Amino acid sequence: MSIKPKIEAIIYAAEEPVSMEHITSLLKEAVISEEGAALADAEIKARVRAAVEELVNDYSAFERAMEIRQVAGGYRMGTKPEHHDVVRAFAKSLKPPVRLSLPALETLAVIAYKQPVTVPEISEIRGVDSSGVIATLLERKLVTTAGRKAVIGRPILYKTTKEFLLRFGLKDVGELPSMEEFEKLACEALQLDMAGGVADATGVPDVPEGHSEAAPVESEAAQMESPPDVEVIPAVQNENEEEVVREEAAGD
Repeated sequence: MSIKPKIEAIIYAAEEPVSMEHITSLLKEAVISEEGAALADAEIKARVRAAVEELVNDYSAFERAMEIRQVAGGYRMGTKPEHHDVVRAFAKSLKPPVRLSLPALETLAVIAYKQPVTVPEISEIRGVDSSGVIATLLERKLVTTAGRKAVIGRPILYKTTKEFLLRFGLKDVGELPSMEEFEKLACEALQLDMAGGVADATGVPDVPEGHSEAAPVESEAAQMESPPDVEVIPAVQNENEEEVVREEAAGD
């Protein structure tokens, strides 16, 4: 495989302009493998530079909406100036990132993995009352009611929504990470929380109250393993149930 697609992937994924030296260090083995023989460092750098220049020329074509340009000693991909107006309008039309506290993320995780699940079951797993957090998740439309459990008191069941899948970039709940992966993510989130920040619904650290708001950061969804199968109870089409939950949570 040519190194040009690899360079394109690197520049596309980079948040900051990536230097020629950095690209060369990443692709040194790929260049040697492509040539099938040992090459001097100068020759490797020349091959990488030629591929970068070819890629820049490819993107300069009129029909391309993107371009690769040199910025601050490196290369960065961006939209061409003539498309800035439409991109700006699109950015303004996007929903703002959902920002959640660590307790809200914990509760959302329990619902995602155990759905459908009741508030008492969530509270038992977390070790604290979760009624107030449920109300927040309902308002953010990340969870919804899923009928009532056939036990004494008939508590309301909860499940995740389409909005949850959209916010986390998932095709379905089968793409959730394994429990081992989630435990690792939870530990990282806890460290962020202890450092004074909370995470938003995409896992991006938020800033504590009293500080300026952090700019949302986009990230590609990771490839995730499927969790154990869960039995989903059909949702009850009762628009008043969410209001009942919010009233109960407000009274706690």
